[in-house]
Amino acid sequence: MKVKIKWTYNGSKKPRANFYSELLQANEALLIMDDLEHMNRATNIEFEDELGNSWTKKELKKLLEEIKDDPQDVTVYFDGGFLKNEALAGIGIVVYYTQNNKKLRLRVNKRMEQLNSNNEAEYAAFYEGMRILEELGVHHQPVTFKGDSQVVLNQLAGDWPCFEEEFNRWLDRIEAKIKELSILPQYETISRKQNSEADKLASQALEGTIVRSTLQL
Repeated sequence: MKVKIKWTYNGSKKPRANFYSELLQANEALLIMDDLEHMNRATNIEFEDELGNSWTKKELKKLLEEIKDDPQDVTVYFDGGFLKNEALAGIGIVVYYTQNNKKLRLRVNKRMEQLNSNNEAEYAAFYEGMRILEELGVHHQPVTFKGDSQVVLNQLAGDWPCFEEEFNRWLDRIEAKIKELSILPQYETISRKQNSEADKLASQALEGTIVRSTLQL
């Protein structure tokens, strides 16, 4: 979790100035503030996270204690495949994260019916990634989403309009889940080669091989 520090500097001859730090790891920000307070120069102290939420020092310490065992530094890779003749979709999701000072990778795939196109399979893969984040307990933090579907990522980012009703339904579901989990999404379009893990999982799902595994890296 990263935060900015906001505080008012009080000098010995009463000059006052307001300061704002760059984004820092929350634990580092608390150490810096402890040092400033030790010199009796900082008042009106506030911390602001990447979602725009404000915290007092006491509240931030309490929050860090509450989330210390939650996943952090989360990146989600997603991909979807579709067999038109069989009306069958396969989706693959790979989640990288840290938890309890361990770097972990979760791989999941799923076979799906009642979808109509490859783009819809990509949306379904993204939404399944959101469901996995909810299962893991990821909330109130930035998450990076990487995939090779420009359509999905640009429409989610609001850079491309969406006119298809079936895609808009997926967009609504995804955005509702993002809001529910208080996630700050960061979207990154990558090449198919860079997305090979999720692509392989989607292909395995189409072949009938279902995967769910967690590996410590």
